[in-house]
Amino acid sequence: MKKKLTFAAALLAASVIGGMANAKQLVYCSEASPAGFDPSPWSGGNDFDASSRTIYSRLVEFDHGKTTISPGLAESWTVSDDGLEYTFKLRPGVKFQTTDYFTPTRDLNADDVIFSFERQWKKENPWYSYLEGTGWEYFTGMGFPDLLKEIVKVDDLTVKFVLNKPEVAFLPDLGMDFASIVSKEYADQLDKAGTRQQFTQKPIGTGPFQFVDYQVDAVIRYAAWDGYYGGRQKIDDLIFAITTDPAVRAQKLKAGECDIMSYPAPADIAGLQADTNLKVDEQEGLNIGYLAYNTTVPPFDKVEVRKALNMAVNKKAIIDAVYQGAGQPAVNPIPPTMWSYNKDIKDDPYDPEAAKKMLADAGVKDLSMKIWAMPVSRPYNPNAQRVAEMIQADYAAVGVKAEIVSYEWTEYRERGKQKDRDGAFQLGWTGDNGDPDNFLFLLGCDAIGQSNYAIWCNKEFEDLLKKGKATTDVAERTKIYEEAQVVFKREAPWLTIAHSKVFMPMNKKVSGYVMDPLGIHRFDGVDVTE
Repeated sequence: MKKKLTFAAALLAASVIGGMANAKQLVYCSEASPAGFDPSPWSGGNDFDASSRTIYSRLVEFDHGKTTISPGLAESWTVSDDGLEYTFKLRPGVKFQTTDYFTPTRDLNADDVIFSFERQWKKENPWYSYLEGTGWEYFTGMGFPDLLKEIVKVDDLTVKFVLNKPEVAFLPDLGMDFASIVSKEYADQLDKAGTRQQFTQKPIGTGPFQFVDYQVDAVIRYAAWDGYYGGRQKIDDLIFAITTDPAVRAQKLKAGECDIMSYPAPADIAGLQADTNLKVDEQEGLNIGYLAYNTTVPPFDKVEVRKALNMAVNKKAIIDAVYQGAGQPAVNPIPPTMWSYNKDIKDDPYDPEAAKKMLADAGVKDLSMKIWAMPVSRPYNPNAQRVAEMIQADYAAVGVKAEIVSYEWTEYRERGKQKDRDGAFQLGWTGDNGDPDNFLFLLGCDAIGQSNYAIWCNKEFEDLLKKGKATTDVAERTKIYEEAQVVFKREAPWLTIAHSKVFMPMNKKVSGYVMDPLGIHRFDGVDVTE
């Protein structure tokens, strides 16, 4: 009852604060609270939805519903013949948002672009460690500290990135959330006032919506930004109603308390499709759900143990019970819809007896471990707790005792990065830029402590990743990534669980919403008909 009153109060506040009796309002029932509103330190899709895709913009932007890029804050760019220099011409007249806590005195310029990257890159930058205990997950994990040589301000509206080596995916990488452009002027204001933490609590960007307020774990409010370079949005008030239970999200959608919901439970999809007031869009997900072993902690440092645990799990039973027709067993770390997918690789068979023998031959007996279960539903895993319970039962059948643990979503991810973490960590990934490297980098050495929850650093695999990024020849890259998948399957740092289909239920009065293959939720261009 308390949550309903809170939500109703937020809706009332939306109309009162907005000051427009006829304001158009869209309510999105989201699945989790954001870690913060700075778009660069974290990697959760819910973090991006709440920050980078509402409040901020990037030099280049992914086209709606595609993996191709178009000009964003940069209206044009050139690339040197050797692929080492990218020069961007910034769009003139781009405004940063004006709020009751910040009034910009200038338009976006090259200083903002340089600051946005150097704060993640240079340890001497005063903003490098402004969030204690939090790193720059994507920037570091994708190898940007080694990739970038310098970023040069040519003039106020021209900035040049100089690379140490060619990087075939550099342009689409700049369309990713961590590459959102922030205001250096706002950062300087907070620095002078000694209130740096406000940077992630009261954000300022150049995106289609500006931040209004956040009631922790309940409601986030945004308003259309009048000065947005892409034009004012048709929605006046955008509201995120944070609702962690997918069944409750479905109930709210049916009751008209929200207009769009994220990640329905498979069991609820048929009922949502049958509701005449709703429409349910769907597409194959560019995703992977997995269980990452801590490969640095015995006995998970032995490939035979990891292989045995993989063989103990009945993935088909998980797909049938949890995904209910909306998923398929995962073999490789990239989905089959992705180019370079190695279709010749065979999955580890479900064979409990062979798993028992393999554990015994490895000298493992009376193994006790932890299985980590996400506290939220994600596109690649609609019910991590149920998946954990089924794996727990499968492990018990081969003599392995497993305890299921879970934490609040942000804490869960931070704990999972710890090098002494016990057991197997349940997580997943939705592609960010349509490139295979965007999945495989999760297992790269640079991503340890960031997005590599297996804490796995394999030289053969690492060399293939570097080789794959150094050439623009798609046929050559395909061969390299196919080989990398062979190494992955042989070494088994993950139990690959599933690739899922993604569903997006919404009220029929919503128009202009486009499902995104990159798993992000964008509300620019969306309208609501009354």
